[in-house]
Amino acid sequence: MRIFRDQGSGLADMARSLARWLGILAGWAELIPLTLLLWLLSFLPMPRPAYRRIFHHWSRVWVAALGVQLRLHQHNLEPLPPVFLMIANHPSAFEDIGIPALFDVDSLAKIEVRDWFVVGRISQAAGTLYVQRESRDSRALAAETIRRHLRKGRSVALYPEGGVKGMRIHPFRYGAFAISLDTGIPIVPVFIHYEAQRDFFWDRQPLPLKLWQIMRAANPVANYHLYDAIDPAEYSDKESYCSAVQALYLGWQRQYLD
Repeated sequence: MRIFRDQGSGLADMARSLARWLGILAGWAELIPLTLLLWLLSFLPMPRPAYRRIFHHWSRVWVAALGVQLRLHQHNLEPLPPVFLMIANHPSAFEDIGIPALFDVDSLAKIEVRDWFVVGRISQAAGTLYVQRESRDSRALAAETIRRHLRKGRSVALYPEGGVKGMRIHPFRYGAFAISLDTGIPIVPVFIHYEAQRDFFWDRQPLPLKLWQIMRAANPVANYHLYDAIDPAEYSDKESYCSAVQALYLGWQRQYLD
């Protein structure tokens, strides 16, 4: 039996692929000198708000260099609070640029990021916070640092699963919810899912390999679903707060992934 392929469809696919790779090349052409500029600026006494603005643009250039279609789905009926604690699930390394590309937040990252070549210094200069996940003392110190940031008017983003766990939702840790209760700062939830789940999932591959897999993804669409802020005054303790918010994420998992 012969299988006939529409020639026009094949040509359209080739054109789209070519356009995407040209966009990736253009992204890298901008990313490399911009990265060098940010690295050099990190050695200067530059005001952090100005550095953050360049960092935000740098994150968006990273998105273009990876050829990803980053889509923000705004399900929130109310505007974002002036200061908030943003949480998200963490299926991929891509969130490290996806979140700051969309939101003006200081992210909490594993302490190893601080030592990454070039990028570590840039993230530190932009205001990234760090935690050694296996250390209780480090987690307590990070929690206090987050509280100070929030009280000073800086929003913070973190991942309550405690790292990259997979495409499915894993149990949340209590830290974010305790901080929200202590400070009265609301939590803003973002649910993340990728059309090409396997290509985006970071399964202990070396980071350059993971980035290459994302660049080669046949369907490189990143969906970031933003929902209304959650008022901590509705909850009396971190356990019930955490359980209620995780139930929301499990519902979104059924909606978008199952």
